[in-house]
Amino acid sequence: MDRNPSPPPNAGDGEEDGDLDAIGDTVYSKHWLFSTLTRLIHMVTEQSEVDSEGQMQLLDDDEEDLCRVWDMAMDKDVAGFLQEFKATDILLGVIAKSRCPRLTEICVGILGNIACFPGTCLTLSQNEDLGAVLLLLLGDADPPTILETSRLLLTCVSQKDVCSLWLQRIRQQTSVRSNLLFVMCSSTNTDLLEKVGELVDKLFDLDEELMTSWITAQQNEEEKEGDGERHLEMASCLLEAAKQLR
Repeated sequence: MDRNPSPPPNAGDGEEDGDLDAIGDTVYSKHWLFSTLTRLIHMVTEQSEVDSEGQMQLLDDDEEDLCRVWDMAMDKDVAGFLQEFKATDILLGVIAKSRCPRLTEICVGILGNIACFPGTCLTLSQNEDLGAVLLLLLGDADPPTILETSRLLLTCVSQKDVCSLWLQRIRQQTSVRSNLLFVMCSSTNTDLLEKVGELVDKLFDLDEELMTSWITAQQNEEEKEGDGERHLEMASCLLEAAKQLR
């Protein structure tokens, strides 16, 4: 996917009063959140226009503000307001353009917090493009990004209204299995291993057929020709992860 993130809807006119500017019953400012999201879009767009190849560096002030949004999204009112502002589409566009691992991690983390509430999780989960991108991020080279992606997916499959939708996507995206197994057999990051283990355990608990297919999967011809070493067995990967967690 290669597209610019869309700007949030117009914040409205005349909301100078503090009560009107507050998000729900919180003290968080609509104007500040709107400005931060808009600045994020401009930052990523300008960087991609200047240098389409080099890795982007996140300025300290920008990182601090985005981490504040990450924390704010744990509030139900803020999560709902972010959805109203089309934050899912904005963050998806940023992730697609991002060449900064820390920025990608933060954006996925914000989405993970938004997904903690049933209503916003439902809206987020219905975004097909986002679903596809998140599953591909399990193969990212950045461990913190994989950790936040795993946390988000675990949150979604743990909610009954959307778990079947995510299970269907996971069944169809064959790279999910190989990417999760690769993490289990190669990572030394205990937080990541624990979260991936929780995700796999939840998937197997929800879908016995998926569990059977992942355990008994055989190396196909494409894997043999493309990258024979990438074929991984469930049992050996689980054992390796267990060794790291001891």
